[in-house]
Amino acid sequence: MVYKFVVLSDEDESFVREFEFLDTHTLLDFHNMIQDELEFDKSQMASFFMATDNWEKEEEFTLFDMGTGSSTMEVAVLEDIIFRKNQKLIYVFDFFNERSLFVEYTGEAKEIDGREYPSCTNSKGVPPKQVIFGGTSRKLYNNIVVSDDDDDDDDIEPEVDELFLNGDDEETLPDFENIENLNEDEE
Repeated sequence: MVYKFVVLSDEDESFVREFEFLDTHTLLDFHNMIQDELEFDKSQMASFFMATDNWEKEEEFTLFDMGTGSSTMEVAVLEDIIFRKNQKLIYVFDFFNERSLFVEYTGEAKEIDGREYPSCTNSKGVPPKQVIFGGTSRKLYNNIVVSDDDDDDDDIEPEVDELFLNGDDEETLPDFENIENLNEDEE
């Protein structure tokens, strides 16, 4: 029996991959197919999670035996873990940034003679990058200039008050210590 799956990314709605596997394939076969199709680096960690209909993670299938009681992808045969249409799996491919692909079982078909399985039957969109270094915090610091020349007084930066309040831009604020002035401004 052939199992059909669709793989989506929440990072790009145009990204879609459809795969067909034999029911005797494992999640390790699925992992390798994703890695090959998306041209990912196979040395990176990854896991599959069984998921609820609301994409909440349940049982984990790891790439290697982690000694945590979770099963490995190698022993997870598709016919043993896929038990209903629209069964959902989450494929975590970037643990540090918590990035995943969303996998859904869409149905089954008869095996086609001469077709090699597993196979990618539909490929649209650009795959997400496998690893993103730095995340958003990196952007906060990329304009910092470090100088070890503390003796050069010509490069002293002006203080904030000198930059923004040069005397011409200051407005006179009402005197809020006097409650009568506050009431007059409201009228």
